[in-house]
Amino acid sequence: MTTPTFTITVVPQGWQFPAEAGTTLLAAAELAGIRLLSSCRNGTCRTCICHMPEGKVRYTVDWPGISPDERLDGYILPCVAVAESDVSLQARAVRKQA
Repeated sequence: MTTPTFTITVVPQGWQFPAEAGTTLLAAAELAGIRLLSSCRNGTCRTCICHMPEGKVRYTVDWPGISPDERLDGYILPCVAVAESDVSLQARAVRKQA
C-alpha cells in the first residue's frame, strides 16, 4: 500500500511541494526547499501561523495554540498540521531556496 501524497500550494507565490500523509506541512516545505517562519515546532509559539484558504488538515497534538475562532477562519499551525487533502497556504515571510 502506498502512502498518500498531497500537493501543497503556497499562495500568492504559486510554489508547490508534496506532503506525504503523516508529515507536517512545515517539514514537507523544508524538504522541498521552502522556508516558512517557525520557532517552537510544537504548536505553542504561533510563529508559523498562516491562513489555509483551501484544504483539510489534522493536528499531531491535541492542544495546538490556535483558538476555535481562528480555526473557523481558516488559520492553521503548519508545524503540527498534517495534510488530509491538497492544501493552499497563505504563509508569511517564506523563502524558496535555490
